Amino acid sequence: MSWLRLQRKLAPYFFVAPFFLGYALFWGYPVISGFWTSLHGEQFGPGGEKWIGIENYRKLLHDDRFMHAMRNNFVYALGSIFVIVPVALIIAIGLNTEWLRFRGGFRFAFLLPNIVSAAVIAIMFVLVFDANYGVLNTYLLKPIGIAPINWLGDPTWSMPALILLGLWRYVGINSLYFLVGLHNIPKELFEAAALDGAGRWRTFRDVTLPQLRPVMLFVVTIAIIGSFKLFAEPQILFGGPGPSDAALTVIGYLYLVAFESVRFGYASAVGYSLVLVTAVVALLQLRIFGAFRED
Repeated sequence: MSWLRLQRKLAPYFFVAPFFLGYALFWGYPVISGFWTSLHGEQFGPGGEKWIGIENYRKLLHDDRFMHAMRNNFVYALGSIFVIVPVALIIAIGLNTEWLRFRGGFRFAFLLPNIVSAAVIAIMFVLVFDANYGVLNTYLLKPIGIAPINWLGDPTWSMPALILLGLWRYVGINSLYFLVGLHNIPKELFEAAALDGAGRWRTFRDVTLPQLRPVMLFVVTIAIIGSFKLFAEPQILFGGPGPSDAALTVIGYLYLVAFESVRFGYASAVGYSLVLVTAVVALLQLRIFGAFRED
């Protein structure tokens, strides 16, 4: 009887055990191993790795190339927040109008770029940004009298090119997030604002934006985290860090250090520094949006 009772108690744990074992094996162990590697230096030959403590992290503070890559990531993150997110909100407001026809088709079309892999999108945008026969220069800039821009060869335009690519890829899915938030706003609030004589701008400022705060918090947080994971797009568009490292990201620098310089300890330190910076920026953003405030 006691054995049957014990089986019933242990049965749920056996069912969930494969998940936790897989999680520990494929996530927990690499995380711990990577941090341990970051505390070692490369010592080729007998003896293998050499313990150096936090020396790799100290070197990062004086690594100009790492700091440059971090600045590039911050520029892209600012572009995501102040370009992609506002455009997504404007599109969501447009899709939310009752008189618009084929709204379901628009929603499906906006979802498609998020399904396509980053590598395929980057290959496609190589043709878009080409200085001689690219779609952007030939069909958009040239007809209005603007000289062709060397998007992929001029360091000045490298980061705007990445932000434009991100705009095409992420504005659709973000607009769908905002659209869900707009649908969840009670219509009574808009009716009350209209009775008070509020115009469109005041209604948007005092009713729509406050009600969209949870969705805005989610979208901006995802945008920040995604901005610091940027790798495939610049790698394919520019074939690496780009002209004068203009498209070098932190993960791109990690790749160069690990697989070209074969300095796995230093590359691990780069990775964990990126995790720390991303966490701090995300927490600051949560603080700004009042995520820890009790309403």
